[in-house]
Amino acid sequence: MTGFYGCGSRYFEIMFYDQAKIYIRGGDGGSGVVSFRREKYVPLGGPNGGDGGNGGDILLTADEGLRTLADFRYRRHYRADRGEHGQGKDRRGKNALPLTLRLPVGTVARDEETGELIADLTGHGQTALAARGGRGGRGNARFISNKNKAPTTAERGEPGQERWLRLELKLLADVGLVGLPNAGKSTLIARVSGARPKIADYPFTTLTPHLGVVQTEEDSFVMADIPGLIEGAHKGAGLGHEFLRHIERTRLLVHVLDMTGADGREPADNLRVINEELRLYSPALAARPMLIAANKTDVSEAAEHLGRLRREVGGAYEIFPLSAATGEGVRPLIYRLSALLASLTAAEPEAAATEHYFSPAAPEDRFVITRTEEAFVLSGAEIERHAAMAWLETDGGVQRFQNIMKMMGVDEALIAAGIAAGDQVLIGKLRLEWAD
Repeated sequence: MTGFYGCGSRYFEIMFYDQAKIYIRGGDGGSGVVSFRREKYVPLGGPNGGDGGNGGDILLTADEGLRTLADFRYRRHYRADRGEHGQGKDRRGKNALPLTLRLPVGTVARDEETGELIADLTGHGQTALAARGGRGGRGNARFISNKNKAPTTAERGEPGQERWLRLELKLLADVGLVGLPNAGKSTLIARVSGARPKIADYPFTTLTPHLGVVQTEEDSFVMADIPGLIEGAHKGAGLGHEFLRHIERTRLLVHVLDMTGADGREPADNLRVINEELRLYSPALAARPMLIAANKTDVSEAAEHLGRLRREVGGAYEIFPLSAATGEGVRPLIYRLSALLASLTAAEPEAAATEHYFSPAAPEDRFVITRTEEAFVLSGAEIERHAAMAWLETDGGVQRFQNIMKMMGVDEALIAAGIAAGDQVLIGKLRLEWAD
């Protein structure tokens, strides 16, 4: 066939993974150090403990050379390096390098627990911060004051942010082919591009989405063959939820209809079934421009069904009679798609929410007290962070942590909750005993 041909086709092998769940944690900050200047003839050298370095961030970067999320099926835990600890002589620890996870273009990352959008990677090289590394702890040189010339306290490094991420790959295609199984979607994409999907005459031949690049004399566009659409697809029937997301980014839909009536139903009825599934899944998706590829018109029974389809649809859709198997009628459809795409804008990526890491909480949310049979449990991002960074090796460090809890109102709240001498208090991994 002249006029268009497959060029640089991209398609997915059987091992196509478009979902993954991974655990990530930014690197912990390095701890500050307690140190004093000790030199001959300098009896009161003063504190010179350096700060710890910052922990490494975890970044997500889009890489056009990747096609699936298969790598994240086999390794699910990722942790960035921690910052170096501080040293004496006011030497600060080195900051850790960020850990970059490379993902296919089109990947959406969400927080598994909250559903918050972390990143929507739609372009090669696009990078997003997924987990921030912890701040390095301060050395004792930072705590010198007029009242305390020789502080014996420092800070441990701040813990890195941790979360479970849900990764979903949404194909980046200009045109999405939709339709019931055996309508001829795979045959059509194989005809107009270099994609080579598996093609046979039984339900759900295609179990993975395929991409093909279609090129005319003037331009090119990417077409996606989306499987798994049957009645009930919006509820997950027929792998519907697995693949409906892959057409969310398309600018234009082509509904491939089998005009032979081999399934015992009218093509117009099949059109309504799939359109209703699209509407129930996403009203915005159902509103996308759509053309109809009336396929298998080379079969004798097709003419009668095509006539009834034209009467049913009227002028609501442009109908292109064709045979994907022989190539007859395919050319007008391709050039019409090319012309329409020139006037349609690309789908905008989702906007990630403003990210707040270790932000000060509202006063009433700074800590929460829960009483169990064995202890009083203090929870909350702020109090847990202070506990993790507390330097309890020296009396000065213990006193500083006690002052922090007192200023936050923890002491008063525990007394109001009925705490007594000898009761245990748990803050994260820290276990304390209450004393009057």
